[in-house]
Amino acid sequence: MIILFLNCGSSSIKYSVYDWDKKRSLAAGGVERIGIAGSLITHERPGFPAYELQQDCKDHKDAINLVINTLTSKEQGVIENVNMIAAVGHRIVHGGKFTKSVVATKEVVDELRNISDLAPLHNPAHIMGIEAAQSILPNVMHVCVMDTAFHQTMPAFSYMYALPREWYTDYHMRRFGAHGTSVLYCSRRAAVLLGKDVNDVNTIVCHIGNGASCTAVKNGLCYDTSMGLTPLEGLVMGTRSGDIDPSICFHMMKKLNMAPDEMYRILNRESGVKAITGGRFADRRDIVQNAQKGDELCKLAIAMESYRIKKYIGSYMAALGRVDAIVFTAGVGERSPAKAWKGWKITALC
Repeated sequence: MIILFLNCGSSSIKYSVYDWDKKRSLAAGGVERIGIAGSLITHERPGFPAYELQQDCKDHKDAINLVINTLTSKEQGVIENVNMIAAVGHRIVHGGKFTKSVVATKEVVDELRNISDLAPLHNPAHIMGIEAAQSILPNVMHVCVMDTAFHQTMPAFSYMYALPREWYTDYHMRRFGAHGTSVLYCSRRAAVLLGKDVNDVNTIVCHIGNGASCTAVKNGLCYDTSMGLTPLEGLVMGTRSGDIDPSICFHMMKKLNMAPDEMYRILNRESGVKAITGGRFADRRDIVQNAQKGDELCKLAIAMESYRIKKYIGSYMAALGRVDAIVFTAGVGERSPAKAWKGWKITALC
């Protein structure tokens, strides 16, 4: 059985193809700059050099068609034809009330659309990807894999907020978390590398990318996580503020006569390391490069981001009582040794 996995962003699609029967990955890659001039697909197969092709994609349907054409091409393909695809899995950042993976029915997609404001940088793009893929592969089962599902094992004292009770009972104001699919894999892979039963391992998984989170995993289950009702809470991120004093929002909205939607946009898209560097850089590669050249704001961005991560790791070490490993994953976590965690005297698994 061949499974196609899609992770759709607003202007990008990441994909992988997996042969379930042979238990191996056949290919992986992504399409960037969807809806922007210069769309590009990068396609990788085990044992072959990476392949790139520039081809404009005006929308997600064009991009998924480009992926399918590449997967079935004579030169770069890994499957004979599109009919070999038995299922499509869609990564969903915020699953809301869904506590496990579900078939992408119209009702499910409508519910994801209803909660799009809880993950404004992700869920709208996921929905575009689902609808585009369903139009191209209408006779295949499409499944939504929820990032929030892994975090459903948190105890109430971890996921509840100290807010009016009816906000929780009537409006579901609680911690949902994110990056659950990443944490699920990384915590289990850490157990394998340590040679231990997953149910006996405590890990802290630091998923550090443009979006960033820390998760405390106790005996293989989520115990606490830094992201909250939305992916905005927690660590300093690429363009998200992470934890701040909530009164700042009300203070600045009054000072600048700002609407709530504008404040929400600033916290999600104009904050984080982008804001610390004066609006110049959200990509950590740019920040590290300029910090090494002496840019003080870039140095500050690295210090603030790293310090916040250290604080969360420290609090989760206290909460777990025993930590078997700290896992760094995602683009920055795996590829940025210049960060302040370099030289920590603790087991770290990437």
